[in-house]
Amino acid sequence: MTVWVAFLRAVNVGKRQMKMAELKALCEELGYTGIKTILASGNVRFECPHDPKAELEAAIEKRWGYLAEAVMRSGAEIEAMLAAGPFAGYPDEGSFHRYVMLFDKPLPGGANYTGVPDDYDVVRVDAREIYLVGYRQPDGRHGPGLDKFDRQLEKGAVATMRNWNTIPKVLN
Repeated sequence: MTVWVAFLRAVNVGKRQMKMAELKALCEELGYTGIKTILASGNVRFECPHDPKAELEAAIEKRWGYLAEAVMRSGAEIEAMLAAGPFAGYPDEGSFHRYVMLFDKPLPGGANYTGVPDDYDVVRVDAREIYLVGYRQPDGRHGPGLDKFDRQLEKGAVATMRNWNTIPKVLN
């Protein structure tokens, strides 16, 4: 059985509401085991023997009436992300927040992603992840320009961003 983590895109924003208990019940109906939801932002870990992306997306659309694209990672891929230590130069505490943008497909080769000085930095780019650090602003926000980062991405890219602190929690 493979451990999978689904990071659902644009869940619990605006009218796209989904209770995590209902998402867990849906996963049970699909026959997944070892189900755990993480936070209320559409993160769910479970076990199943096949890649569940299309099946899970179709079931969510049928149940809630909207497409919530799932960016999938296996447990082994999450472990590799953690072992790689992408934020080794950034302690757990500081005047910044660490983020990872997860993509459903590999990023185009040769692309150059840039940060905005004193707003956010692009720390590392892997095949399907971009690691970012958003700095605390005088108004208390972290990396407010990150909401415009997607302008640097290839049109049609399916991605979702998570606070790095969420990533270790998805395997516990």
